[in-house]
Amino acid sequence: MLSFGAKSLLLVSLFLWAEASILDARKPDPFKKVSLVAPDGSARADFIPFGATTTNFWVKDKHGKIRDVLLGFDNHTLYQSDAKGHPYFGPIVGRYANRIKNGTFSIPISKNPPPSGPNVFHVPENENNGTDTLHGGTNGFDRRVWSIAAQTKSSVTFTLVDPDGTQGFPGTVHATVQYTLAPHATWNINMHATATKKTPIMLSGHHYWNLEAYEETQDLVGHVAQFDASRVIATDGHLIPTGKLLNVGDTALDFRKAKSIGKSCVGFDNCWIHDKVKKNKPVFSIWSNNSGIRLDVTTNQPALQANWRSRVYTCNGIFNASLPIPRKTSQGGPNAFYENHSCVVIEQESWIDAINNPEFHVNQIYAPGRDYNWEATYAFSTIS
Repeated sequence: MLSFGAKSLLLVSLFLWAEASILDARKPDPFKKVSLVAPDGSARADFIPFGATTTNFWVKDKHGKIRDVLLGFDNHTLYQSDAKGHPYFGPIVGRYANRIKNGTFSIPISKNPPPSGPNVFHVPENENNGTDTLHGGTNGFDRRVWSIAAQTKSSVTFTLVDPDGTQGFPGTVHATVQYTLAPHATWNINMHATATKKTPIMLSGHHYWNLEAYEETQDLVGHVAQFDASRVIATDGHLIPTGKLLNVGDTALDFRKAKSIGKSCVGFDNCWIHDKVKKNKPVFSIWSNNSGIRLDVTTNQPALQANWRSRVYTCNGIFNASLPIPRKTSQGGPNAFYENHSCVVIEQESWIDAINNPEFHVNQIYAPGRDYNWEATYAFSTIS
């Protein structure tokens, strides 16, 4: 016969097992497709809970033909398996987007914090042979299964709880992202996060675009961009900010006047600082002269990372000859592959690695009473 203590322990264990079973039963299928359509049918998009990832985005070109202009995988398990690499196709990145120098920061923030000590935090270095942290570390928000909190025909809300101490970050963070398709091919993205302790938070959507869906060309010569940003954040050879700003005047980085992306440079991976961020006024515009599809971005974020990322990034290293990524069937795949400099990543975010550069005077530490908010509108239209 079990003792009273043993019975109590058994009951507690059974309770915890039942609670875990209930929570597991509520855990969504990471690859369950969520399909949304704008009320007027002007845009369609698909999402999955894994990474709160956008997998497809369809809009009409200048001829009225619908095209999927977002890069991704047809086989959704590839978002998790890394069998074709991990290019961060379409997820929410965090808890801290972009890079953290040496995977180390302090609160209050400081320049070049020591590897350890009071109020110094260390997170996994997952880039450049273990010298810095990229997009939140080895298990960032892009690798988590988000819960579906609400869904309608044109909107879905994903939520995620990031426990205190996960990957070395202090405080529990509750994050929410809402995707909404509105009339006139408008995509609204709203992110909100709260923290139980002081902690850095910087989220972003990591979406790869080709506004031609690879139909006319395989490069960005026909893609034109314009945005008012007279400065970029200076970085070292590993794209880690130095704390300085550079003027874009008389350089290939100057897009204050509209010009071809592909003709401007073989590749970009820079963080531009918007000269002004105004509500309801686009801070970034890009269009294809071939398809006629135009995208105007409005946001409350002060910076743009572009690989060829606001951060703008032009897919500099997306092609690996030993592990090529097949294009989606909607973009001419799977026998054709995503090539370097054939797409644009546009990341609306705050100043990169500001938590290690106090001279930026940007406060990215959030705590009870100070919530994190991120907003962006992606408005699609056509030009003749």
